[in-house]
Amino acid sequence: MLKSEARKLYRQKRAAITPREQRIWDDLLLIQFQQLSLPPVRSVFSYAAIENRKEISPDAIIGYLEFSNPGLKIAYPVYDHSIAAMKAVWVNDATFFVVNPQGISEPENGIPAAPGELDIILVPLLCFDKAGYRVGYGKGVYDKFLKNVRPDALKIGLSYFEAVANIEDTNEFDVSLNYCITPHRIYEF
Repeated sequence: MLKSEARKLYRQKRAAITPREQRIWDDLLLIQFQQLSLPPVRSVFSYAAIENRKEISPDAIIGYLEFSNPGLKIAYPVYDHSIAAMKAVWVNDATFFVVNPQGISEPENGIPAAPGELDIILVPLLCFDKAGYRVGYGKGVYDKFLKNVRPDALKIGLSYFEAVANIEDTNEFDVSLNYCITPHRIYEF
């Protein structure tokens, strides 16, 4: 399957998800995530789900990680238009989020986080293949960011759908995941 075909198909599939299905699948995703055998975690990079795109909310997973790892540091992305790249920013309870022109909530203030400081990166996606390559919205923003994280940082995708056999047009700019969590399974790559 080509990325353009996957984008179209999985946007349609996601749009067809009912609110009830989404609630149930979110609960099942958390249960699957809790089955991962993770090393000690000091920091996590998350994302704010875009609700009108029915993205998976990572909030319950972040809550679980905070409970399991006292003192956990959390970072969120901010898109820097001047360099066409995403940066990580540490957040806390006082951080205020604003919606950018693309409809994505971003921290308004915060201390920059270096990609090398991140232990886990939660990655949004439309779909993924059995080799761990993901299809996002097509701008390559996450792949650019993921190229700069530590080699031992865990890149974990979250998907409502199971893996496709193969994304045919991956290239040297694509970065594979270490895991992808679905409501029914954990994929390890």
